[in-house]
Amino acid sequence: MLQHRPNSSPRTTAGGRIVRAILASALISFLILSTAQGQTFTVIHHFTGGSDGANPIAGVTVDAAGNLYGTASAGGRRGYGDVYRLVHSGPEWLFSLVYTFLGDAVGDGISPQSRVVIGPGGFLYGTTRSGGGGDGCRERHGCGTVFRVKPKPGASLDPWQETVLYSFGTYDGSDPYYGDVVFDAVGNLYGTTRDGGAYLQGVVYELTPQAGMWKEQVLYSFAGTPDGSAPMGGVAMNQAGVLFGTTSAGGMAGWGAVYQLRLSASGWTESVLYSFEGAGDGETPLAGVVVGPSGVLYGATLAGGINGGGTVLALTPGGGSSWDFSTLYGFGGSGGPYGGLIADQAGNLYGTTSGDGAGRQGSVFKLTLSSGQWMYTSLHDFTGGLDGGTPHGGLALDANGNLYGTASVGGAYGNGVVFQVRQ
Repeated sequence: MLQHRPNSSPRTTAGGRIVRAILASALISFLILSTAQGQTFTVIHHFTGGSDGANPIAGVTVDAAGNLYGTASAGGRRGYGDVYRLVHSGPEWLFSLVYTFLGDAVGDGISPQSRVVIGPGGFLYGTTRSGGGGDGCRERHGCGTVFRVKPKPGASLDPWQETVLYSFGTYDGSDPYYGDVVFDAVGNLYGTTRDGGAYLQGVVYELTPQAGMWKEQVLYSFAGTPDGSAPMGGVAMNQAGVLFGTTSAGGMAGWGAVYQLRLSASGWTESVLYSFEGAGDGETPLAGVVVGPSGVLYGATLAGGINGGGTVLALTPGGGSSWDFSTLYGFGGSGGPYGGLIADQAGNLYGTTSGDGAGRQGSVFKLTLSSGQWMYTSLHDFTGGLDGGTPHGGLALDANGNLYGTASVGGAYGNGVVFQVRQ
């Protein structure tokens, strides 16, 4: 169970938080672990559960300068989570708050569980799972939000300004979970919610900027069978503007599905590319998909597979509308990936598992294609101690090939960490 400790440390100023982060880094500098393959794992921030946040469910985003941005699902000044930044300065990483959520007091959102992504204008965009004050979901003060944060002119306690772009109700979507939002070439935003919609099984939505406002359109409402239900990951868009994603349940056998949404003159049409059978192919795909070379889709499942701990999978376009499914790897732990995969320029795949690894506390892994076979390499196995444990988010890759991510629990204060893996 995630540990929420919003009052476990005293309130500090922004400068105090930076000093504390530097001291923590120095005091715990021994947390650099070398693997047999030559990688080094380093914890670059330990969440205290106080004003800096707690329990980072999502991963981080890297900007062009190598700075990291992320969200904490709890903690912050009100306990509702926050958006943070880590700036590399010499050997240290300096932590600062970008925005702390105030919750039902102002309707800005509660509990961000997806990454923030860099969108139009260089601003940060993301979602909160609840809050926002929309219709329905009264016990959570709303069904979630899509938000934007951008720099605020002048100095202030919160140097960035948050704007709620949309507050979900019930039939327009509810509970945006782990998936990133994505943008098309003209600045429209796309995402998913786990619940809500016409059949209360989740939706794919679009937000379009219009005259300073954002208009929401539900592109598709899931019905459960055979099209899928409860999409937890976001959507990926190929160069032709086709959207791809996964549902964590539903489909023909109830174990989830991979789907596409294609725009035509008559609107958006959904089609199921693959329905999981709950056997060697895996089950419960929480992560979305990534579009690789030649249009191949790569994804992962939380459970199932030949070893019972989830799978990494590929769907290759075949002739006509057919897709060929293959399992690339089967995990043997107690929980596969929650977050999506990423690929480098050489075509290697990277991700995290929530319960695999030597200590069953999760892992950072790499899959490399060699002579037609995908070879697994563990880059780090979490212990659940000072190095963190149970990573739910995916990874980010910088220009130098370094990997960054979060673990939702563990660390020096038990509230999660941000980590780096140097290759």
